[in-house]
Amino acid sequence: MIWFDDFATPIGRLTIAADAHGLRHVLFETNKYEAAERTHWKRDAVPLRAAREQLEAYFAGEREQFDLPLHPVGTLFQLKVWKTLAEIPFGATWSYGEVAKRISEPKAMRAVGAANGRNPLPIVLPCHRVIGKDGSLTGFGGGLPIKQFLLRHEAGARPDLLALAFV
Repeated sequence: MIWFDDFATPIGRLTIAADAHGLRHVLFETNKYEAAERTHWKRDAVPLRAAREQLEAYFAGEREQFDLPLHPVGTLFQLKVWKTLAEIPFGATWSYGEVAKRISEPKAMRAVGAANGRNPLPIVLPCHRVIGKDGSLTGFGGGLPIKQFLLRHEAGARPDLLALAFV
């Protein structure tokens, strides 16, 4: 069983989903890759209360890290990349090459990019903090405007102004 809930945020509605082991998905209104089949999903906000509260605190500028049980499903390589994303400090950015070095696969930048793009827990596992070597914003499952919003939010821009700028 996978429980889900959705709620409004400054970047649009987010859908969050979890199973008995932890948070499985954070989904934007439009995603590059959709979550697995949703036939076994049941709307229930109670098991997702902590995740929702922490995401709302993040958008309010009151939280920089998440303290949630996580249960992303992926290949061993993807899981290694996703675990490393959690090490990127709030407000910082790393290149794909830096992530590849951190997982002891310095030549796997493209594979890191692919794994980053398949991250089922954006924001919580901050794939938006991974940018091109030259500092350019590169692909993001929720779209580049959302990536830019998240980076500006973490850089200290006022959340109320960011919400207005995003619309």
